[in-house]
Amino acid sequence: MADETAGAGNSGAATGTGSSFNLIGQYIRDLSFENPGAPASILAGAGQPTFSVNINVAVKKQADDVYAVELALNAKADRDKAVLFNVELIFGGVFRVRNIPEDQLAPLLMVECPRLIFPFARQVLANVVQQGGFPPLMMEPVDFQALYIQNLRALQAQRQQAAGAGDKPEAPAASAPDGEKPN
Repeated sequence: MADETAGAGNSGAATGTGSSFNLIGQYIRDLSFENPGAPASILAGAGQPTFSVNINVAVKKQADDVYAVELALNAKADRDKAVLFNVELIFGGVFRVRNIPEDQLAPLLMVECPRLIFPFARQVLANVVQQGGFPPLMMEPVDFQALYIQNLRALQAQRQQAAGAGDKPEAPAASAPDGEKPN
């Protein structure tokens, strides 16, 4: 019934010429929680713990119009040079992308798709940390646009250095939306 309504109101989508992207599903590919000092680590200690969080985005083409976008999140808490906890999560979403211009595909996959699945990954991280005996880890929203621009600039700088050294620069398609992008 929903297909009939959508098809009647949008002739471009009905004929296959309209652009669209849909979230097909979400998944946890890997999840690890370490609490090496338990149970002593959950007792109140002297001093505030220090936290570090790293985020990477990876895109893998699954089919002609299907992409898996994965967020790799690693959060670690230390107090007095002792690890309180270390949690690693690879959370992904499978997206169907149709009729998106090539110049808009990388920003869509590296910015918009991670933005859509990040709240779910953040919730998994908060729940796991809480179940490990600590207060939930409340991560701030991530500016995936800024990360994308930062990674593009780093890639351009690498290419300029390679060109300056007499090496042939890599082809743009080899690293645009595919592969892990460090934070």
